[in-house]
Amino acid sequence: MAERAAIVTGASSGIGLATARVLAEEGFALTMAARRPEKLEGAVAGLKADGFDVQAVAANVADEAAIVSVVDAHRDRYGRLDVLVNNAGVGIGSQVGEIQTKHVDMQLSINLRSIVLFYRECLPMLQAAAAEHHNALVVNTSSISGKHGEPWLAVYSATKHGVVGWTEGMNKELGSQGIKSTALCPAFVDTPMTDFVKEQVPADEMIQAQDIAEAVRYLLKVSPACVIPEMMFVRPGDAL
Repeated sequence: MAERAAIVTGASSGIGLATARVLAEEGFALTMAARRPEKLEGAVAGLKADGFDVQAVAANVADEAAIVSVVDAHRDRYGRLDVLVNNAGVGIGSQVGEIQTKHVDMQLSINLRSIVLFYRECLPMLQAAAAEHHNALVVNTSSISGKHGEPWLAVYSATKHGVVGWTEGMNKELGSQGIKSTALCPAFVDTPMTDFVKEQVPADEMIQAQDIAEAVRYLLKVSPACVIPEMMFVRPGDAL
């Protein structure tokens, strides 16, 4: 059994991959999950080449059975879970009169429903870790649009508001057991997900994935007496 272990979803690139590397550097054995097997295997190979204990589980987290398979694979290999990072997400922009139901369902399933199901499936392992060291952690990637609704991305904003609300509810429900939850709420981060806006906001002027990952490193180090319910990340001069 690993001394510490973590699951990261949406782990093949961007925030998820940067966070996975931070967790590995901090001594965590890792299960990395993402939808595209070839991209995920490449990300995992990079960490394995640096000597880290990592496994890949390809999964579309819109599928409940896939979520269960990720958790089962993690339990089978590592036997414990100290940190869960719910990072998988998708954003599909549309004016309200042109919204497609399949895009609503996709964003609800991946951005919000999957988080609920991962908590449910991971709860026994998180409870066991919390009983041991009172500092189990769940990190949920929301967005700055989870704090302020955005036009064109209104469905995405609604799902990310839901992530913030869910995180708050989990702190109230599970905090006394030693399970902490933090919602990360970044503005534009330089990842493939923000390619659509890079003509307006250059990549080198965006928040970096490493900025978010280093925030997770900080969360690993706070005492059991301290909970950080949410963290916002904005560019200099941007209004909150």
